[in-house]
Amino acid sequence: MFEILANYLVFGLMGIDAKTKLGESMHFFVMDISKIFFMLVIVIYIMGLFRSFVSPEKVRHYVRGKSKFIARILAIFLGALTPFCSCSSVPLFIGFVEAGIPLGVTFSFLIASPMINEIAVMMLLGIVGWEITAMYVGAGLLVAFFGGIIIEKFKPERWVEDYVWDIQMGEMPTLKQDNSFKVRNRYAIGEVKEIVGRIWKWVILGVGLGAWFHGFFPETWVQSLGQSNNLLAVPMAVLVGVPLYSNAVGVIPLAEAMLLKGVAVGTTLAFMMSIAAISLPELLILRKVIKWQALILFTTIVAIAITLIGVVFNVIL
Repeated sequence: MFEILANYLVFGLMGIDAKTKLGESMHFFVMDISKIFFMLVIVIYIMGLFRSFVSPEKVRHYVRGKSKFIARILAIFLGALTPFCSCSSVPLFIGFVEAGIPLGVTFSFLIASPMINEIAVMMLLGIVGWEITAMYVGAGLLVAFFGGIIIEKFKPERWVEDYVWDIQMGEMPTLKQDNSFKVRNRYAIGEVKEIVGRIWKWVILGVGLGAWFHGFFPETWVQSLGQSNNLLAVPMAVLVGVPLYSNAVGVIPLAEAMLLKGVAVGTTLAFMMSIAAISLPELLILRKVIKWQALILFTTIVAIAITLIGVVFNVIL
């Protein structure tokens, strides 16, 4: 359906030659834009219904009082299943601290929540298939689990801003709801409007970069990154991804284009993970509650973990 639409608009209505680089890029752009926005609306609506039953306070309640190992597992899976937006990092962080949850567990949640975004996973599944999607999710779980453990070894409590420890929080705001489907449906539709309204420009930017990459990116550089024995490829991809400001959903088309051009799977996944887990907006928000030492520690450990995973995938595959 999406390919037929792209063929009609690009090759038929616009009259662009399919054999040109412009034709390839425009076809990629139109097909992915239509596919992603269609899937976005469906997935966000379904998850909106699910979230009408779940609040940040419930997340804290599920994790509070558990052993550290169980708490970490719960935090990671709750982060994957209930990925609150970046603006929620500050109240969630404070709420976890107030609930007595170890900071290492909290950091595991903060890694898992943006990286294993259920919308991004569904987009990835529809574009590149279940094998690469499974590898991405598995790698994200590993980074979240061991990243939190390693950060905990450095005793990051000393680098939390003083005001965080002094806050006496009440209950975090929850969704006022009744049991009617009408109310939950209204909430889900509101989620679609809010999330699509917040990320649509990053989706277009991501698809645009992917389309440009697909049609015009230098073949020599692509061939260099595509070699799994190129030890600099993965670190380069991570370094480029860290400061890049893009939603995880928006970077998927770029990752698809990289794979189509022959870039190694590990390199592509490392690029995606660095953008999702340690993006500039998230780091700026986290700086409000943790000091520079903790922020640098968090970024360094996650970047190294992602790099190692990318290298391993390249060697294995």
